[in-house]
Amino acid sequence: MVSQKRLATLPDIESLKKLSQSLAMLDAIMSPEWESRYYSFNSKWGEGEMMASMRDGSGDEYFILFNPRGAIMKGFAHESSMSPYATDSGELWSGLLDGVPSEFPDFLSEAAFSIENTTFCIWRKYIDASWQIGSIDYPEGHDPDGSEDLLFILDGQPFTYKDFAEEYYEREVDLFAVEHIYRHKPLTAEIVAALNADVSLDELKSDIEEIGYPERVRYCVKSQAFLPIQDRTACQFSTPHRRDARVCASPHR
Repeated sequence: MVSQKRLATLPDIESLKKLSQSLAMLDAIMSPEWESRYYSFNSKWGEGEMMASMRDGSGDEYFILFNPRGAIMKGFAHESSMSPYATDSGELWSGLLDGVPSEFPDFLSEAAFSIENTTFCIWRKYIDASWQIGSIDYPEGHDPDGSEDLLFILDGQPFTYKDFAEEYYEREVDLFAVEHIYRHKPLTAEIVAALNADVSLDELKSDIEEIGYPERVRYCVKSQAFLPIQDRTACQFSTPHRRDARVCASPHR
């Protein structure tokens, strides 16, 4: 269930967003057929909004909405004891959506998220120090809302995805390639081939665009780090000491 311990182990909002993009990019490489993928990410869900999702094909799912105010997640474990289909009333568990902030006005009414099918809901605003849940009196039993089973992948560990993918796709998964994508390093033909020799980098172009995964990086002098090319900071081309890099610079310098 969504205990305080579980809330404390969830990544912060930006880290969760990047992790969700990595999971979607990995699944896009592993499975060219979208219907067979577990994880997806839409970086253009709405104006200022991005959406991550997980669907296992058997009725379990989660959706995460990212907007300029923060992030909110709902999950549904259809066999959990807190499922509306497991109760006499057929309604959502009491307190599940209590306290959902007004910063997420459309989340509860978005048809794509099927709020009527919810066993856990978690949210966090950028101004919050931690993730939040409603006032819930959980039933007895292990993982009554199913969150432990559905959110295990969000520990940020590349080997967790490797283990999942090897079981689900029934083939060996290259850990180095998974680590590469977890770090948001640009995709290369070699990294793609290490995960799926039947998929080319060019074939992933539309997935890369939808996910918003960084295609290239540049070296930023100000931060002294490589940043995604999508960063809007003004840049100039390479300096003598770093060939073929793009160097971040202020437009007034």
